Amino acid sequence: MESGRKKIEWVSNFMPLLNYLKKEYKGVFNGTKIGMAIHLEAKTAYLAITLKELGADVFVTGCNPLSTQDDVAAALSEYGITVHAKRTHDEKIYFNNLNKVLDHEPELILDDGADLSVILHTERTELLKNVKGISEETTTGVRRLLNLQEKGLLKVPVIAVNNAKMKHFFDNRYGTGQSTWDSIMRNTNTLIAGKNVVVAGYGWCGRGIAMRAKGLGANVIVTEVDPIKAIEALMDGFNVMKMSEAAKIADIVVTSTGVKDVVKYEDILNMKNGVILANAGHFNVEIPIEKIEKNAEKTFEARENVKGYIINGKKIFVIGEGRLVNLAAGDGHPIEIMDLSFALQTLSLIYIHKNYKNLENKVYQYPEELDEKVATLKLKSLGIEIDKLSEEQKEYLKGY
Repeated sequence: MESGRKKIEWVSNFMPLLNYLKKEYKGVFNGTKIGMAIHLEAKTAYLAITLKELGADVFVTGCNPLSTQDDVAAALSEYGITVHAKRTHDEKIYFNNLNKVLDHEPELILDDGADLSVILHTERTELLKNVKGISEETTTGVRRLLNLQEKGLLKVPVIAVNNAKMKHFFDNRYGTGQSTWDSIMRNTNTLIAGKNVVVAGYGWCGRGIAMRAKGLGANVIVTEVDPIKAIEALMDGFNVMKMSEAAKIADIVVTSTGVKDVVKYEDILNMKNGVILANAGHFNVEIPIEKIEKNAEKTFEARENVKGYIINGKKIFVIGEGRLVNLAAGDGHPIEIMDLSFALQTLSLIYIHKNYKNLENKVYQYPEELDEKVATLKLKSLGIEIDKLSEEQKEYLKGY
């Protein structure tokens, strides 16, 4: 518990935007119940504390079975926040904790991956009448909520925080890029320079992972299904090929697509002895873990957070059980990156709280004025000033 408190205190030193918002919007929630499903570690804990200091009653659980840090969860409860979270391999415990948060009948929901929101809309529909809206953090969650909308099942307004420029330009690219390699390196202690690194997916997360691998001296290969993104990767200086071919020469494979079976079991059989597999997508479906477990001749713990398998006489290493590698086996994104994302989340919840009566039951793009506010606050916190258009320049831009 003491270690958890120290982690929370440490991140508070590097989150100037949340510290600013605590002062600007003090008391804005005034007893409003907020349910949170997040990767529960120090930075998210500080977000929960911020919402508490803004007047909310906060109820927190994890959004991935292995991404909760138990010492942080224990420390967070000392701040007057109700915590239903535990690092666990048991998905029943994980889903039970999600339901415990819903038992508190939250009025606002802050979600990451949309498990909490999907349960609300499919299993706990009687609670929908209490909910003003949802703020969703990540690509996978926004996609799932859009699916609910397309099927006519979405019953509350949603703000797609992931789609904010200040989120996916920085969190998905620089945050995922740095934290993925931080986790891989600390858990394997292997050299990256000179290795063949295969990055599956060239969305914003894949861009960041590939960029950082290149900076570490790796030979980067990108696999894609989108021809435009494939050409972009090529022109960014990376090799592009099919996974079936890339798998044969890979030393490290990192998936970041949000799609099931990006690496097929047949690809596993063709991989080199000693290959390392890691997933940076939200769910543990990109690497075929069940088939690997089922067909392995031997399974062993290679290192903490690294499981080894012998298949056809070759060793295959998987970090964090194929779950989100930077959180299942690391500390997640850098603090300053999450300060940006959580400022967006906080402003999103305030926006819903104030405007929900005028919002439709659909997924909204992030309000541009709030996006720009976060950018402006970030520059101010860094002591950076930028130019402004003169009135003459504004008039010129209105011309043909």
